[in-house]
Amino acid sequence: MTAIATDAVPDARGHFGPYGGRYVPETLMHPLQELEAEYARARRDPGFQREFEYYLREFCGRPTPLYFAERLTRELGGAQIYLKREDLLHTGAHKINNCIGQILVARRMGKTRIIAETGAGQHGVATATVAAMFGLKCVIYMGAVDCERQALNVLRMKMLGAEVVPVKAGQQTLKEAINEAMRDWVTHIRTTHYILGTVYGAHPYPLMVRNFQRIIGDEARRQILEKAHRLPDWLVACVGGGSNAMGLFYPFLNDESVKMVGVEAGGEGIATGKHAARFQGGSLGVLQGACSYLLQDEQGQIQLTHSVSAGLDYAAVGPEHAWLRDCRRVEYTAATDAQALNAFTELARLEGIIPALESAHAVAEVIRRAPTLSREQIIVVNLSGRGDKDVAQAAQFISF
Repeated sequence: MTAIATDAVPDARGHFGPYGGRYVPETLMHPLQELEAEYARARRDPGFQREFEYYLREFCGRPTPLYFAERLTRELGGAQIYLKREDLLHTGAHKINNCIGQILVARRMGKTRIIAETGAGQHGVATATVAAMFGLKCVIYMGAVDCERQALNVLRMKMLGAEVVPVKAGQQTLKEAINEAMRDWVTHIRTTHYILGTVYGAHPYPLMVRNFQRIIGDEARRQILEKAHRLPDWLVACVGGGSNAMGLFYPFLNDESVKMVGVEAGGEGIATGKHAARFQGGSLGVLQGACSYLLQDEQGQIQLTHSVSAGLDYAAVGPEHAWLRDCRRVEYTAATDAQALNAFTELARLEGIIPALESAHAVAEVIRRAPTLSREQIIVVNLSGRGDKDVAQAAQFISF
């Protein structure tokens, strides 16, 4: 396992090796440059960092626990399993970390209106929450299919004062929601900041979102050293765009002893074509502002995706993940819908914790991998969100 020179990427133009960059219409170049400059100033400002840390602690509920899953560990009979409990954050997922950071940057730029895209709805809820907290107008774009399967989160966003716009174009899921959010941003550049929810999109979003989410890995590192007096052997996280995974992985990239696994959505199986596993069936291309691995046909047309989990149902993966795969620093696998649903119920049964269906993909990989490892080894899995939002969806497939 090779250490990574994390300070070398992205470069000044936002590239992680051949991935990333800024592929947008000319009308978005200036606001992205403005955002890049303001974020750079904020990073150097101790006052900004203090404010960010204050809201993470006092409003969001950080630090989140690193919990030893004793019964799951015993049931699987292999490695010791620790859960990084991002599900215990305010709004129920890791998304709030990034939303707090971005809205503080937006306020520095004098923006009065916030827009966002959302798939599972957790980013939408987090965005609506911070907009309400600071009294800013908020519009959330969400695919019409996702609105139906995440109806609870739609109601939460509306209660928080956001306007939720169902997007009925195309597949009516996350890709189309991002398209509509970008169209909105082009139209309202002067007043509006787009809080993009993952480590994707045009530079500086992959960099900025990763840095706001690295609190997950920074905490996990301190906590495992306190509990086990050593670093973990494995880190596991689900990967849609990939923000929760990058948040966990990034602070460990220079630790050669720590292996990392990102878990994509295998849907109904790779061979069926009904999945969202970009590294299993994708190729290099450009989508929605960045160059990365995409699910596309030979003509470059974006293919339909499928996952039982709305938050993983996206045709592209974050450019830093693509680079880490090329470097062989992170291994990327996939869990099927059936495996994720099994993990969803097993974690509830054994630990009294109902995970988000997104997170259940990571738990599924742990269920598969842990029994093959020795009892001395340690796995830290990012439980990126809670599963309240997914119970009705899961009930369509599970007999209780």
